[in-house]
Amino acid sequence: MSEHGHAHEFDFAARVERVEPSATLAISNLASELEAEGKDVIDLSVGEPDFPTPENVVQAGKDAMDAGHTGYTSSNGIPELREAIAEKLQGNGIACTSDNVVVTPGGKQGLFEVIQTVVDDGDEVVLLDPAWVSYEAMVKLAGGSLSRVDLSPYGFQLEPALDDLAEAVSDDTELLVVNSPSNPTGSVFTDAALEGVRDLAVEHDVAVISDEIYERIAYDVEPTSLASLDGMEDRTITLNGFSKAFSMTGWRLGYYCAPEELVSQAGKVHSHSVSCAVNFVQHAGVEALSSRTDDTVVEMREAFRERRDMLVDLFDEHDVEVPHPDGAFYMMPKFAPDGDDQQWCEDALEQAQVATVPGSAFGAPGYARISYAASEDRLREAVDRLAEADLI
Repeated sequence: MSEHGHAHEFDFAARVERVEPSATLAISNLASELEAEGKDVIDLSVGEPDFPTPENVVQAGKDAMDAGHTGYTSSNGIPELREAIAEKLQGNGIACTSDNVVVTPGGKQGLFEVIQTVVDDGDEVVLLDPAWVSYEAMVKLAGGSLSRVDLSPYGFQLEPALDDLAEAVSDDTELLVVNSPSNPTGSVFTDAALEGVRDLAVEHDVAVISDEIYERIAYDVEPTSLASLDGMEDRTITLNGFSKAFSMTGWRLGYYCAPEELVSQAGKVHSHSVSCAVNFVQHAGVEALSSRTDDTVVEMREAFRERRDMLVDLFDEHDVEVPHPDGAFYMMPKFAPDGDDQQWCEDALEQAQVATVPGSAFGAPGYARISYAASEDRLREAVDRLAEADLI
């Protein structure tokens, strides 16, 4: 107690108390403790590429700083970047102009703004499980209610789950969130699946967020942009960014493309929270979208593909079920088919010094998410350690 009377007790807002702390926190805290004890932890829990940002992009950021691009920009982003993003999305078949684009400090901020703008107290939002943990948190912060469709019986694919989705989506649904290629599963949804989403969205007049942040990291399949489908242009918010494709996680640069009426409303949340994305980072973004980075992106994707193939084979040798990932740099093996995946992840960390993320955090109990953003040697060693500890 202070000398001036009772210590203040905060009365926290209900919106914050509705949100759980990140379920990965316990694992990362434990990993930090083990590392502090000098243990060699193989961290397969991270959601970022283990490649440097392409050199030409780094140079463009430095050049922009040297040129004095260090002040505020217009709230929605510098014109050159919004033009480049619109052109990129037009290449995906989306009718997008620079007026439809908002540049944000990271894709996460874009999602937050859109959900704050579209979701009101009690509004129903449909998620496809396993789903990235922040969707749930953002919906709860906005006061929305969640309806969840479980894709795990279908190998994390959406097409065979369309009947289940049809049961979840109704005239009361405000928003549906689709993420393909997916975090945490690596699934890429088929055109038939996305057409099923379109039919339901049109029938029930539902808005859809299409989170395409992993779009450039897909193997043997070309992800389709939902907004390119007939009937989806005026109801889809396409969310993308630079973090994954260009290994720019710490630069914090993302964007969304949406109908102009939504851009003008979401622009209020944007301007009153972050003002704008960082000026010189936006200039680096223009360079990232140029053809000069294409080779670097392809090299990174091919490295991820080789790691995926290697891991799938290694887990197969140990009879571990792995729904086949076609994109991103994650897979979700079924490590704890009859048990507690949180406990399995803790055991993996304590007994094998391998850090993973419990599937239940994403709505997929029994599974754990592995990020293969690590070298082939480390990935192979991780599997060996899990086998030696009798965890696979």
